[in-house]
Amino acid sequence: MQVSVMGSSYYSVSILFFLLCSTSAATYDGPLYDHTAYTECQATPEKALYGGGILANQRSVHWKDRDDSGVGDATPAFILSNLTQGTYYSFSVWVKVKAAYPTTVTASLKTDTTTYYCVGSASAHRNCWSFLKGGFVLEEPSTSSILYLQSPARKSVGVSVARASLQPFSPEQWTASQQNVIDTQRKRAVTIHVSDSQGNRLQGASVKIQQLSKEFPFGSAISKTIIGNQPYQKWYLERFNAVVFENELKWYATEPQQGQVNYTVPDKMMEFVRANGLIARGHNIFWEDPKYTPAWVKSLSGAGLHAAVESRIRSLMDKYREEFVNWDVSNEMLHFDFYENKLGRGATLHFFRTAHEADPLATLFMNDFNVVESCVDMNSTVDEYIARMRELQRGGATMDGIGLESHFSKPNPPLTRAILDKLATLKLPIWLTEVDISNKFDHSTQARYLEKVLREGFSHPAVDGIMMWTALDSKGCYQMCLTDGNLNNLPAGDVVDKLLKEWYTGVQTGSSDQQGSFSFYGFLGEYSVKVEYSGRTVNSTLSLSKGDETKQLSIRV
Repeated sequence: MQVSVMGSSYYSVSILFFLLCSTSAATYDGPLYDHTAYTECQATPEKALYGGGILANQRSVHWKDRDDSGVGDATPAFILSNLTQGTYYSFSVWVKVKAAYPTTVTASLKTDTTTYYCVGSASAHRNCWSFLKGGFVLEEPSTSSILYLQSPARKSVGVSVARASLQPFSPEQWTASQQNVIDTQRKRAVTIHVSDSQGNRLQGASVKIQQLSKEFPFGSAISKTIIGNQPYQKWYLERFNAVVFENELKWYATEPQQGQVNYTVPDKMMEFVRANGLIARGHNIFWEDPKYTPAWVKSLSGAGLHAAVESRIRSLMDKYREEFVNWDVSNEMLHFDFYENKLGRGATLHFFRTAHEADPLATLFMNDFNVVESCVDMNSTVDEYIARMRELQRGGATMDGIGLESHFSKPNPPLTRAILDKLATLKLPIWLTEVDISNKFDHSTQARYLEKVLREGFSHPAVDGIMMWTALDSKGCYQMCLTDGNLNNLPAGDVVDKLLKEWYTGVQTGSSDQQGSFSFYGFLGEYSVKVEYSGRTVNSTLSLSKGDETKQLSIRV
């Protein structure tokens, strides 16, 4: 028996791959979504995406909201006619301001009946052009709408626009674009060649392929309720390959009283992680929100606080060195500043440096909310996130991951995708770290919105992992459970199971053709291969990771 793996000289082109294997290709009749984005301010604006789309021949007008208090200038706007319900509109434009200081500019949409505040944002400057990308989906059709750009504070900043684009996608076209990314980024083409001991290709050999594991990390937060809970553990392992602890590693949980460090509970949870080979995220080393800072820490200052945080980093990182692939270092720093207020602006930089020294193999993340969920929170717009990350990197911080909590209310898929596009320009791994849907919605609505969020995450080429928040809790989940107390799926759980099945190759069977070959497209991960011919059987394994080449496996029977 001989088994060999090699790379092919035949490269897969994404569009060709899409046409060959996408289930939606036969009916697709529109442009593929353009993920292009820019985060550097530029002397001149780039060309409009999609040639401007339905704004190709339209110039902006000066418009002022009648509801405005009268403060500020008229803003640039675009008059839109006959927008349709359910269509996905992708919007982009280059902006700059006359103000001497950087200013956030937002795009909003006013329809016949509704105002959609902030469907895109950018940090604009005086002497260069910034790229704003976003979009919207209407809840009802609109015969006449105004898409306008302004400073949220309605200051007189003098907004200018250039190279605007508004591209509509039907739901089918939007789904086809998602499928294109899945087919080209989450899968790989494989050809298995079967031959005899002399190298002669064998036709009619039976081939069975079975996926054993997935490369893409997909999981949920767990709490101490999983310890010793065999039914819950079984339910979890049937679905997920990644895990994050909800609260058990947070400082208030491991050291409620100064000097009384106790890792008993997370140690027991780690036994479950280790025994089952799960990918684990570390959450979190520090939390900038004073509400979740241990009371004894809040009473410290100066050298005492510095010694305490130093001890916290070393204790936690030494204890679990190389156990966690990711760490959220200073959680929610865009919204809170407890440590920086106490220790100075360099505190966060020190946290990242020290954490990297303690565990050089861990990917260190910024992690915050209201970055990808919407753009109405001026503390955490996509450009604010990027600016803070670049500031830390310039200071020498080793930070290699973008953490997006993803606590959604009603999702806006075009905006979510646009924000991910801008973050992708940093060329760092992006994780959706705490996905759930607000409990102000009923279970069915939560499930429907959850599916939109998960599909956007999995189908974006820059997203490297998805973690949902706790799936089961006897005291009630933070916002959204996947199951009831008896491990019966709630509607959100049904959505997760459906998508996990859809994003899994499962078992592939067939026979080698006249050239002795058997081909398939498989999701990235590990596979078992079984080949039978004339009473002889050969078992092998196959590993699929990202690559443009067709993966080749040669088996001699």
